[in-house]
Amino acid sequence: MTETTVRLAFEGTTAILTVDRPRALNALNTATLEQIEEALAALAKKPELRALIVTGAGEKAFVAGADIAQMLTLTLEQSLAFAARGHRVFDSLERLHCPTLAAVNGFALGGGCELALACDLIYASENAKFGLPEVSLGIIPGFGGTQRLSRLVGRARAKELIFTGDMLDAARAKEIGLALEVVPAGQLLAHCHAVIARIAKKGPLAVARAKRVIAEGADIPLAQANQLEREAFAELFPSADRSEGMKAFLEKRPAIFRGA
Repeated sequence: MTETTVRLAFEGTTAILTVDRPRALNALNTATLEQIEEALAALAKKPELRALIVTGAGEKAFVAGADIAQMLTLTLEQSLAFAARGHRVFDSLERLHCPTLAAVNGFALGGGCELALACDLIYASENAKFGLPEVSLGIIPGFGGTQRLSRLVGRARAKELIFTGDMLDAARAKEIGLALEVVPAGQLLAHCHAVIARIAKKGPLAVARAKRVIAEGADIPLAQANQLEREAFAELFPSADRSEGMKAFLEKRPAIFRGA
């Protein structure tokens, strides 16, 4: 029987996905990746979902990396399959229709840092540590780290971090733009919920569309990206939410959005 290593809980329209292998510092093995994938597939079928928080169990680690004990004996073909699974899972996280927040509550190394990078927003506790130390093992990041980190902090900074395998504390991660905010460990989830509360007051169709346009426009020429924006802007006008939002503004009252 496969051990359950991923917990999915709900607080209203917010989901909380917790990687739960504390004795292994929440390291990602094949079974854990499969369970994350299953959880994300279920969440993708919930249009009412307004946000997802991703975090790790315990006080030491968000996710300390991919499971080195499993990787030790992988063949070429098996390593390709392992990397492909990680990419597929993290791509599905990145494409989820609602905002995703990484609550980094400890070590976020290797695959754990890559998991955080696949989220829309990264918030860190004061004891968080970030890094992509794969070169210390004779390999490179295999779950999207070379690409997502470069896009977030710039090529030169990403090269420095990946080439050296250096570990960053939370303050330095914020300084280079890897983490958005650093908060005391006991306040991390509360901080994430506070951000979500601000987002939840806005039009969910608009937030989802903004997320999609930002993602799809990031790697194409500006003219094409702006065309995506124009189309998405216009597509929202027939929605009841757009009508409600504008009427509420003119009537000086809070809008009541229904996601339609």
